[in-house]
Amino acid sequence: MNPTVARLTLRGLLGRRRGILLLVVPALLLLVSALASGAGGDEHDLTVKILGQLGLGTLVPILGLVVGTGVIATEIDDGSIVYLLAKPLPRWQIVTTKLAVAIGTTWVFAAVPTLLSGLLLYGTRDGVALGYTVAVLVAGAAYSALFLLLGVVTRHAVVAGLAYALIWESLIGNFVAGARTLSVQQWGRSVAEAVAGDVAIGADVSFGVAVPLLLAVTVAATVLASVKLAGLTLAGDE
Repeated sequence: MNPTVARLTLRGLLGRRRGILLLVVPALLLLVSALASGAGGDEHDLTVKILGQLGLGTLVPILGLVVGTGVIATEIDDGSIVYLLAKPLPRWQIVTTKLAVAIGTTWVFAAVPTLLSGLLLYGTRDGVALGYTVAVLVAGAAYSALFLLLGVVTRHAVVAGLAYALIWESLIGNFVAGARTLSVQQWGRSVAEAVAGDVAIGADVSFGVAVPLLLAVTVAATVLASVKLAGLTLAGDE
């Protein structure tokens, strides 16, 4: 971690427009949860649907995309990254610092609302709220790393990230059984099941598969982003 890079990244990330967007999505989850809590019906099924589909399935990918690309893609697009790269800092340190800021921001704006929504809908029963909160934490870290990598490798990171989140995660990952093994959302659901128990939350990917894949994707994306950023420096020097 480099404190200066972290401070500048956080300042740029929480600008007026992006800051508003970061507040709107969690507020929507809390609003829906508040309305649903008084609607009656099967509280367990309702909680699993809201936290699983709206929280883990929608809130986390969107925030991961906004934050993951926002910590670096904007600087690359407007050329201001050159000033940072001119500093005597290892490129991997720049990437890991920006990733730490992205993960921390995603956790604040996704995990905290998820926990509050779970407690509002179902309390502490069956560990459902805790399970989905932990799932959001691990999935948020993986999404942040993936979308940060996209921010380094392409100038169309937001479009590519939306295509991934909407087509692969939401469509293919939810309806094609074989594709679920390669879905961050499904890996997060597996972690939620391990925390809460398979009676409370169901998952299609085993915990023993989900955790290594979450770690592998997060580490691999971070390493590739560092390598790509180093290559960008060399290209600029030439």
